[in-house]
Amino acid sequence: MGSLLQDLRFALRTLRKSPGFTAIAVLTLALGIGANTTIFSWINSTLLNPIPGASNTGELLEPMLGTNPADPNPLSYPDYLDFRRRNRSFSSLAAFELQDMDLTGKGKPERIWGYLASWNYFDMLGVRPILGRGFIASDDATQKGSPFVVISYRLWQNRFGGDAGIVGRSIDIDKHPYTIIGVAPALFQGTQTGLSADLWIPIVMEQQIISPYDRLHDRGSQWVMMMGRLKPGATLASTQQDLGGIMQQLVRDYPNDHRGRKDVTVFPLWQAPFGANAYFYVLLPILMAIAGVVLLLACANVANLLLVRSVSRQREVSIRLAIGAGRWRLVRQFLIESLVLALGGGTLAFLMTTWTARMFITFVPPSNLPVSLVVAADHRVLIATLVISTLASVIFGTLPAMRASGLSPALVLKQEGASTTAGLRKARLARGLVVTQIAMSLLLLIVAGLFIRGFQRSQHVDLGFNSEHVYLGSFDLFPAGYSSADGVQFYRQLLNKLETIPGVQSVTIADWVPLGFVNRSDIFKPQGYVPQAHESMEVEEADVGPNYFPMMQVPIVEGRGIEFTDTEKSQPVAVVNQAFASKYWPHQDALGKKLEASGTSFIVVGIAKDVHYNTLESAHDRFVYLPITQDYSHSATIFARVSGNPAAFADTIEKKVHELNADLPLYDVGDLKTRVLVASTNARIGGVFVGMFGALALVLAAIGIYGVIAYSTRQRTHEFGIRIALGAQRHEILQLVLKDGVRLTLIGLAIGLALALSLTRFLQSQLFGVAATDALTFGSVIVLLSAAALLACYLPARRATRVDPMISLRTE
Repeated sequence: MGSLLQDLRFALRTLRKSPGFTAIAVLTLALGIGANTTIFSWINSTLLNPIPGASNTGELLEPMLGTNPADPNPLSYPDYLDFRRRNRSFSSLAAFELQDMDLTGKGKPERIWGYLASWNYFDMLGVRPILGRGFIASDDATQKGSPFVVISYRLWQNRFGGDAGIVGRSIDIDKHPYTIIGVAPALFQGTQTGLSADLWIPIVMEQQIISPYDRLHDRGSQWVMMMGRLKPGATLASTQQDLGGIMQQLVRDYPNDHRGRKDVTVFPLWQAPFGANAYFYVLLPILMAIAGVVLLLACANVANLLLVRSVSRQREVSIRLAIGAGRWRLVRQFLIESLVLALGGGTLAFLMTTWTARMFITFVPPSNLPVSLVVAADHRVLIATLVISTLASVIFGTLPAMRASGLSPALVLKQEGASTTAGLRKARLARGLVVTQIAMSLLLLIVAGLFIRGFQRSQHVDLGFNSEHVYLGSFDLFPAGYSSADGVQFYRQLLNKLETIPGVQSVTIADWVPLGFVNRSDIFKPQGYVPQAHESMEVEEADVGPNYFPMMQVPIVEGRGIEFTDTEKSQPVAVVNQAFASKYWPHQDALGKKLEASGTSFIVVGIAKDVHYNTLESAHDRFVYLPITQDYSHSATIFARVSGNPAAFADTIEKKVHELNADLPLYDVGDLKTRVLVASTNARIGGVFVGMFGALALVLAAIGIYGVIAYSTRQRTHEFGIRIALGAQRHEILQLVLKDGVRLTLIGLAIGLALALSLTRFLQSQLFGVAATDALTFGSVIVLLSAAALLACYLPARRATRVDPMISLRTE
C-alpha cells in the first residue's frame, strides 16, 4: 500500500510539472467519457429502470397482441381473464389502462391522468402505498362496485398538502365520488415508461371513466395492457410458448373476435411496447455504441500524447532502470499516471453529465400524453463513470507504458535519449493509432451524416396536410355528463361561436390528432370484399367534424368531404383514403360503396388523399374518416386555422368554450406544427447527438494526425537540414512530409470505408428516407475528413520547410 501511495504522489507531481499536457489530456478524456455517461444516464432512467418504485423489474414481462413492437395492440378484458387463469408462467398477471380524467368537485375541473387497474396491480409490482392500502380481490368483484382510488404522492402533496388524514376522504372524478384508500410512494408514477399518472382506480369502474359502453364483457374490444411477474424457473422463451398456446385456443374458441389477431408476443420491460422504451430500446444502445467509438478516439489521442511525452522521459526511465527499478514497477507507475488522468477526466465528465442528463426531456415536444422522463446522474451513473474511466486508463495507458518501460538503459544513455531511431520507434506506434483514429472517425462521421440527413428529410417530408398556424385544444364531454344528442348539439354551437372569432380562417373538431401517440381503430367490412383466412380487417379511423378536410388542406380526390348536412338523422357516410379504396375496391369506383362497422352501415361519399397518419412512415396506411356528428365521440380536439401565432388565440377560444360550459376544462392546448414534431423525436435525438459526436470525432482525428506528423517532423529535423544543405527545395520538403500524412490518411480511409459499408446497414431501421449506403453522405464525409487530415498535415509540413540547416546540424 505504501508503494502505491508513493507512486500516486509521484504521478501527481509529474503531471503538475506539465500543466499543458495534463489539461489537454483531461479535457480530451472528459469529452469521451462524458459522451458515454450522458447516454448511459438516459439508458439507466429508461431501459434499466423502466418502472421507478417497482421491485425486481427484471422479472416483469409485458405481453401484447401481434409481433411488431412498433405497432402494439392491447387485449380485451375477457382475454386477459383467460390468460390470468390459464397461464403457467406468471405468479401474478395484472391488467391496466392509462386514461385521462377530470378531477371535479370544488373549483375548476382539473385534467389529470390515471390508471384503471386490476386488483393485483400493486401486489404484482411489489409497490406498497405509504398510506392506506392498495387494491384487494374484492375490489374487482362487482362491476362499478368499487369506487375507490389510490392517489399519487405528487397529487397528495400538491392538491391535499400532504394531509396525513387523507385516507378515507372522498374526491370527485368525472363527477363521481371515490374514496381515497391509499397514497402511492413518491417514486412510483405508473407502469408505462415515460408517462406519469396521478391516481389508480379499480378496472371494474371502466364505464364511469371511459364511456357508458360495457367493454369489460366485450371480447372484441382490445383496450387493456397486461404485465406479469415470472414464476421461479420461468423464462421469456417458455412464457412466449405458454401464452402463444393460450392465444391459439382463444382464436379457435372465439374466431370472430380474433380475426387477424392470432399472435401474442412477450417483451421484457426494457423493450416494452407500451411506453417510451418502444421508441428508445433501439436508438439508445446505438447512441451508446457511437459514444464508445468517441471514447476510443479520445483514448487514442491521449495515447499519442503519452507516446510523444515518453520521448522526453527516456533518460529518467533509463536511469531508474539502471539503478534497479523493475520493468513492471515502471509499468505500474505509468498506469497510475494514466489512471489519475482518467479519473480527472471522469470527474469533469460526471459534472457535465449532471447537466446533460436533463437535456433528454427537451427533445420530446409537447403532446397529448403526460410525458415525464426524469433523468438524473444518480449513483449508478457515478459507478458507470468510475468503471468507464478505469477502463479508459487501461486502454490509452497500457501501450505507452509497455513501450516506455521496454528501453535499453545503456543504449538510451549513450544516445542521450534523442536519437532519430528511438523517436521513429515511437512514431510507428503513433502512426498505427492515427490510422485507427481516421478509420473510426470516418465510420462515426458517416453514421452522423446518415442520421443528420434522415432528420433533415423528416423535417421536410410532405405530410399531406398543412400544419402551419393551426391551434389545438382538447376537451371531453363524457365527464361533464353530456349524452350523445347533447354532445352533437354542443359541437354545432361551439363551431358556430369559433367561426366568429376575428382571425380564425377555418375551424373544425376531431377526436384524433395526426402524428400523435393516440389512435383508434375498428373492424370494417367493405362491400364485396371477401377476407382471406385470419386476415385482419382492423382499420384506423377518426371521427371528424364538418370542414375538416378544407381546414387541414387535405385534398378530396373524388366525391366530397364531411359536411354540416351529415347529421345524426341522415344516412351515415364515410370518407376513405386512397389506400383503402385501392385495397378493397381495386379498379372500381369506391363512391357509393358500403362499409359496415360496429353494427352501422356507412356509404362512401368521398376519397381523400393519403397523408401521414400516426408515423412518418404511414403515408399509405388504410384510413377511414367518419362524421363526429354521426359516429359520436365524447372527446374532441378543436382545430382552428388562424392568421398569426396560434398561442395568441388561446384565451379567446377558451372563453368561447366556457360561454357554453363554464366548468368544461380545455387541455393539451398548443399548435399542430409543434405537436407533429413528436413523430420525429428519435430522428431529432439521433441527428443532434450523433452529429455532435461526429464533429468531436473530426476534431480528435485532426488533432491526432497533426500530433503524429508534427512529432515525426521534429524527429527528422536533422535529416531535413541535411537535405536542404544539399540543395533540396522547400516545396520538395513540403511534399515529403505531406506524402507521409497522405499515406496514413488513405490507409485509415480505406479501413473506415470497409467498416462503414459493413456496419451502417444495421442502422437502416433508425434512418428516415435515407439509405444506409447513401452515396452523397459517404462521399461528403470522405472529402471532409480528407480535407481536415490534409490541413492537419500541412501545418507541420510548412514548419519543416523553414528548418535552418546550420542550426539543425549544430544542435545534432
